[in-house]
Amino acid sequence: MAPSLVSCIVPCFNGERFLGEALDSILAQTHQPLEIIVVDDGSTDGSAALVRRYGDAVRYHRQPNGGPAAACNAGLARATGEYVAFLEQDDLWVPDKTRRQLGELEADARVDYCVGHAQNFWIPELAVDAERHGTRGVTAAVPGYVVQTLLARRGVFGRVGGFDESLRYASAAEWFIRADERGAVGRLIADVVTRRRLHQDNVSRRNRAASRDEFLHVLKARLDRRRAAQHPA
Repeated sequence: MAPSLVSCIVPCFNGERFLGEALDSILAQTHQPLEIIVVDDGSTDGSAALVRRYGDAVRYHRQPNGGPAAACNAGLARATGEYVAFLEQDDLWVPDKTRRQLGELEADARVDYCVGHAQNFWIPELAVDAERHGTRGVTAAVPGYVVQTLLARRGVFGRVGGFDESLRYASAAEWFIRADERGAVGRLIADVVTRRRLHQDNVSRRNRAASRDEFLHVLKARLDRRRAAQHPA
């Protein structure tokens, strides 16, 4: 029986600095075959030229800037694999990420998606920050309900829908909430599957207040739906 094809979607916006390392971590996966799709969300740097160096190993799609959710949805529309995974342009997968999670899905047909743990690491230029925060759990492995730890059956997006393109920061959180509300079955494994790079341009660092406010909005919307279901008019 032929191994399952996994479509690996990489949304990119001005990601030239770290994108090559992200793609290399996909190509180094112990599971093959992989379909790698970079969705360039209107970059103005050298991201396109970098992707071209990978030749036929990476498919490239460019679109006007619409945000991370729009880029992920564009990748989903072009994915042909039975399974789908995502990696942000500045993060890394551990080598057995897809193999380990695919094993969970193929062992139990009831499971729609699998997430693992994520672990932060500092770039050398932020050594001072690493020293200051090193004892505060910043680099501890945590359950990763984020797109870069996710591996899902492509069909689950037909039931749950794609990512909410009106959201710039909390689209992943909103998707997981919606997946739960619509009965999708998820599984969390203890393995670290993604290493998340901490650097000067992290969205959560540059737009902390907006990110927090959007996330709180998503949580409030879920609470409102729960209250409405428990106390219908």
